[in-house]
Amino acid sequence: MIRLFLSCILWVFPMTALSAELVMVEQSGCHYCAKWNAEISHIYPKTKEGQRAPLRRVDLRALPDDISFSSKPVFTPTFVLVEAGKELGRIEGYGGDEFFWFLLNQLFENGDLE
Repeated sequence: MIRLFLSCILWVFPMTALSAELVMVEQSGCHYCAKWNAEISHIYPKTKEGQRAPLRRVDLRALPDDISFSSKPVFTPTFVLVEAGKELGRIEGYGGDEFFWFLLNQLFENGDLE
């Protein structure tokens, strides 16, 4: 009985944990996208933030239909915190690794995704 209970919990929690995603809107030739890739992309999936909101990359000129953006992204990179297809908040631009992590954690707090 305990095994069944634990199996159910382990099955449910990953589904809940992955309901959010961090959408990176980028475009070819973007210097700041390349800088983010060099400084953060290899680390992000290993962090608690990356576990809570896995990264999804989309091109600025081919925005997906399954996300309800509060407004069309204009700058790259733009990082959009999305849950259930709805934008919770965004970071426009990339000003360095420390600033990125600070702003991302604010997005998590404001979106109740701590």
